Amino acid sequence: MQIFIDSAKLEEIKEAYDSGILDGVTTNPSLIKKAAEGLKENGQNLDMADYIKKILATAKTARVSLEVTEYVYDKMVEQGRKLFKMFNPVAKNVYIKIPANPSFEGEKGKEFDGLRAIKTLSAEGIPINCTLIFTPEQALLATKAGAKIVSPFSGRIDDYIRTLNNIPFDKSDYFPAEGKDGLNDNGIVSGVDLARHIVEIFKKHNIKAEVLAASMRNARQVREAALAGADIATIPFGVIKELMSHYKTREGMRNFTDDAIPEYINLTQK
Repeated sequence: MQIFIDSAKLEEIKEAYDSGILDGVTTNPSLIKKAAEGLKENGQNLDMADYIKKILATAKTARVSLEVTEYVYDKMVEQGRKLFKMFNPVAKNVYIKIPANPSFEGEKGKEFDGLRAIKTLSAEGIPINCTLIFTPEQALLATKAGAKIVSPFSGRIDDYIRTLNNIPFDKSDYFPAEGKDGLNDNGIVSGVDLARHIVEIFKKHNIKAEVLAASMRNARQVREAALAGADIATIPFGVIKELMSHYKTREGMRNFTDDAIPEYINLTQK
């Protein structure tokens, strides 16, 4: 399974990329806002185009998703084209993120604008990551429109199921992949279950698009997404570090360090 970092903070992207495990970067307007606010709080001037180019150059062999902020067909297409033209030349690693359904609550007539934008941009050779997917059906239709990556929001489905049922939770809390007490969202019992359903549909119908399990909340959820067959997990920086953490590993490091004798240490210090 590929590992993408869910961040727009340059220092986090650089550290994760330099570790040698990073396959991609996912950004969105909310993450860009957090990164921008952090820079401004530190008294740094923000040139957004230059900042995005630094992200692309830093993660030069990793795929980077940039999301549109428009939500009607023609404007999404125009913005997607401009983002791709402006930034893909930096490292040839840009994907454009288009929402599965850009219509707002109670708004009619725009349900297919996301699919139409995906179809148009994909036909022009612009790779698309279809975002804000919460059902297997949305994922299926996104691939038919031409999306190369579909992003089911696994963590947010867990949040949604708990919220619907008035269960108090912190975002980092584990929610079982097999669900809990019969709770479900139209038959989907957890965020990992959502990813699993999409993987199974794609395998059954020989669909080549990649399934990206998004909004991972903790290390165990990442493991379960891998077991469910997700091609990619996009993970916050803190959870990426959590993947490497275990008490016995730290204990072993203390023991080995304490037990190292000078004769062995000096072998490589001459």
